Amino acid sequence: MNTGTPSYFQRHIFFCLNERAAPEACCAAHGAQQAFEYCKKQVKALALAGPGKVRVNKAGCLDRCSGAPVVVVYPEGVWYTYVDNDDIDEIIDTHLLGGQVVERLLLAPDVGR
Repeated sequence: MNTGTPSYFQRHIFFCLNERAAPEACCAAHGAQQAFEYCKKQVKALALAGPGKVRVNKAGCLDRCSGAPVVVVYPEGVWYTYVDNDDIDEIIDTHLLGGQVVERLLLAPDVGR
């Protein structure tokens, strides 16, 4: 429902940090905490953080474990997987800053738990 009132943040990026017992797939086993911390640091360094801008958030299980690690960007609802800081930089530069989807990092729509 759009009330015409601007959102407090332009975008949220949620990093799944959930940890499951082996052998189940989980984001924590794929460096999600480090990626979250790196993204938060980069967003602040680029002056993208704060009201009207970007918020980097931790999340529990986002139920897309087999694609781990995963992040989701709202309000667009775009799901990404990533491998390293270069991928995080590309999400920041292309999506959070530029408003364009990073096609090569998109999580397939059928990937679930």
